[in-house]
Amino acid sequence: MDIIEENKTRMAHLSENSAELAKQLEALNWNELKSALNECIFQKEEANLPVEYCPASYFPLTPESTEQKTLYDKAFKHGEVLIRSGKTAAFTVAGGQGTRLGYDGPKGTLPVSPIKKKTLFQLFAEQILGMSKQYEVTIPWYIMCSPLNLEATTIHFEENNYYGLGKENLNFFAQGVMPATDFDGNLLLASQDNLALSPNGHGGSLKALIDSGSITDMAQRGVEHVSYFQVDNPLVSIINPLFIGLHDLQTSDMSSRSLTKTGPFEKLGNFVSTGDRISIIEYSDLPEKKALEKEEDGRIKYRAGSPAIHILRRDFIEQFASGEIKLPYHRAEKKVAHLNKNGDLVTPEKPNAVKFETFVFDALPLAKNPLILEADRLEEFSPVKNKTGIDSLESSRSDQSKRARRWLKKAGYSVNEESIVEISPSTFPSAHDLQGADLQQYDLDSKIIYLGDEIRADE
Repeated sequence: MDIIEENKTRMAHLSENSAELAKQLEALNWNELKSALNECIFQKEEANLPVEYCPASYFPLTPESTEQKTLYDKAFKHGEVLIRSGKTAAFTVAGGQGTRLGYDGPKGTLPVSPIKKKTLFQLFAEQILGMSKQYEVTIPWYIMCSPLNLEATTIHFEENNYYGLGKENLNFFAQGVMPATDFDGNLLLASQDNLALSPNGHGGSLKALIDSGSITDMAQRGVEHVSYFQVDNPLVSIINPLFIGLHDLQTSDMSSRSLTKTGPFEKLGNFVSTGDRISIIEYSDLPEKKALEKEEDGRIKYRAGSPAIHILRRDFIEQFASGEIKLPYHRAEKKVAHLNKNGDLVTPEKPNAVKFETFVFDALPLAKNPLILEADRLEEFSPVKNKTGIDSLESSRSDQSKRARRWLKKAGYSVNEESIVEISPSTFPSAHDLQGADLQQYDLDSKIIYLGDEIRADE
């Protein structure tokens, strides 16, 4: 008897007196579990690295030739046409909780802006609203939550009137889950009535888009391109004309933004080329010797890091529905509380179980004509991941304020370097929107400057 049949037999016995457990087992995709077990337990590899690879090429932040400048100009204009035509949608992976930050609630509801303390969700919503107004179009927004924070997230949006975007233009759905097993592939129970389940990784977002009906909704709206970003980066450029336009002109199934790494061991995945395909090697998997390799000009070779910002064609995502293409599973060894053979709850002190996860960047090698466009770290990346230090709430608020000051200076305004500045994304979605804007109503000599529709006397 193979491990799947053994699990079925054992679980059938255990579920005889539990309708809830029986329901979970009925819903379980046993073929998917079999694939995960084969990939992560019975055919486990120590490292899943390509045999041969080299640094991936990418489109630089600033064009380096006349031809490239012409292409960028064309791509920007083309991107604007696509946006104005309703061909783009926003997609946020928002399953995280704020636990690491000492915050009780979905991470997207964390107040992060430097003055108004707007939440991550509000900043994204205002940016989408600002772009929608600018291009006179409705940009739908799809938000994938975890099963644990779906209700709290939807309530948050209800309480905030969907931030003016309209309930009908937002779609909330839960990420898929996979059962955890022991190291031999045996299913674990979290309680007498429940399997030990966990989210199936951000790669599960593609299947969740399909299963939730979101892809069907996109097709009905005429959406062709999906802007993918994670919930923890308040500086992300959600609907970027240049990126969208370049992606479409190059007929790419999936495109990615890159950041120039601050050093060889910065915790960003590394873009690499394997033949005519692009892949990402996790920072923890790239051999130290490779990480330290340098170009003749002194720059590290593997300098293109991934901030997890992508654009995917809708029809590319649809290929995952039929199983025409699928993402591989990755093994994550974790501590999972479970019932032992005697029915007692065991809380392990060291990893005892395997969780099965898929990663969205594993879609890159499956994509036709993938491309990478460099992003400006100062302009587009300041995640909130840690309670203190680098990539913390404090550092992100500081970065948001610094960017706002740069935007004002670029527009020709003098601002004190010590001023705290916040710019509403709904009023000024990009630095370009400040050019020629009448800012007489704002006191730019103040130590606290908020530019937006909400003006209070004390500001």
